Amino acid sequence: MPKTTTPTAPALPATYEAGLQELEQLLSRLDSGQLPLDELLSGYQRGAQLLGFCRSKLQAIEEQVQVLDDGALKPWTSA
Repeated sequence: MPKTTTPTAPALPATYEAGLQELEQLLSRLDSGQLPLDELLSGYQRGAQLLGFCRSKLQAIEEQVQVLDDGALKPWTSA
């Protein structure tokens, strides 16, 4: 019986900035309208994965800031 393999998802980026950059590049390719349907689908799936990654990184930072500010987010003011 032949062994079937499922494609593995690409690894998540190491940093928020790398994830955001990859997401921006992906959106540019998707917006071009020149990708075949199967690449559109895989691009959409990767974009959703990257968006979740970036959101979770931002959430983690927000929680750290709340801890530093004694549990309350304070408005950002530039000094």
